[in-house]
Amino acid sequence: MPDIPKAERLLGILEALKLRPMRVLELAQRFGVSERTIERDLEALAHQGYQVEKVGRGLYRIPDRSPALHPVEALALFAAGRLLFHQAPTRQYGRALEKLARMLPEPLRELLLRSTQGLEGRQGDSRTLEMVARALLERRVLAFEYRSGGSKNWRPKELLVYFLEANRTNLGLYAVGYERTYHKAILTFKLSRMRNARLLADTYEFPGDFDPTLYFRQAWGVVGVREEAIEVRLRFAPEAAWRVLEGDYPGLVVERELADGSLQARLSAAPFKGGVPWEVLAWIQSFGPRVEVLSPPELRALWLEEARQVLVKASVPVGVAG
Repeated sequence: MPDIPKAERLLGILEALKLRPMRVLELAQRFGVSERTIERDLEALAHQGYQVEKVGRGLYRIPDRSPALHPVEALALFAAGRLLFHQAPTRQYGRALEKLARMLPEPLRELLLRSTQGLEGRQGDSRTLEMVARALLERRVLAFEYRSGGSKNWRPKELLVYFLEANRTNLGLYAVGYERTYHKAILTFKLSRMRNARLLADTYEFPGDFDPTLYFRQAWGVVGVREEAIEVRLRFAPEAAWRVLEGDYPGLVVERELADGSLQARLSAAPFKGGVPWEVLAWIQSFGPRVEVLSPPELRALWLEEARQVLVKASVPVGVAG
C-alpha cells in the first residue's frame, strides 16, 4: 500500500470512527501504518478538538449525528446502498458505501454496513472505472478497446461520455456517449467489455439536446434510442397476465383483456443489432409458452425460430452430441 499523507490519513480516521467504533489494529491495517502511529493520530485528533471516545480495549469512536431524514428518504438511501453493493465491481466502492451509510440513522446505518461486507475480495477493473468517471467529470474524450458481446475482436473506440447507467437487470455499469471513431452516433458501452482505457487531451461539451430520460424512455435495459422505435404486439396467457398488470414495464400498454383472462398488449422497443430489439426479446422469452408474439412479422419469425431450436435440443437425449 502506498504511503498516505498524514493529513489525508487523519481525515480518513475521522470519517471511519464517525461511521462506527474501530480498533487500533483495524485502523493500522486499513491505512498501512503501525498501531503506535494510529495512537498518535488519535491523540492529534483529540488535540484538535474532536471527541475521540475509548469504548473498549483498543476500541475507539467519534460521535456523529446523522442528518435529519424523513423515513422514506432514509429508506431510499438504504435501498441505493444495497443496489450499489450488488453492482459494485471493485473494493473501492466500499468507501462510497461508508460515506452513504454515514447519512443514515440507526439501525439502517448498521444494517447497511453489515449487509455490504465482502467488497474487499472483489477484483474488478478499477482503472477502467476511474477512467470513465474522470472522462465524464473532466469532459475529456475516453479512448479504449472494446469487444462486443459474442465477438472475439477488440476494436479501438473514442467516446465522448454523456451519461453512466446501471442496468436494472444485471446491475452492470454502462457508459453512454458519442462514439466518434466508427459509428459516429450515440451508443451504449458496457464497462466490463472495455480494456486499456485512457484519457485523451481532447475535451468536449455536453450537447444541449441529449436528454437521458428521452434516450432511455423506450429502453428495456441500457440500449437507448433517439430514432423511431419498433412497435411490438403480444398476447399473454391468463397465468402470465398478473405479472404484466403489476409490472412496471417501460412503454407497455394493455390494449384489452380477453374473456379467458388473457391480455393483448403493445410496446415500443429500441432496435439493436440487425434491427432486432434483443433486450425485449429476452424479456419475452422469459415468459416461455405463456406469451405469443403477434407482430411485427420479423420478430415473430425470430421468436418462433428460437423456440424451434429449443425443441430440437430438447429432443436430443442427454449426453448425446448434436
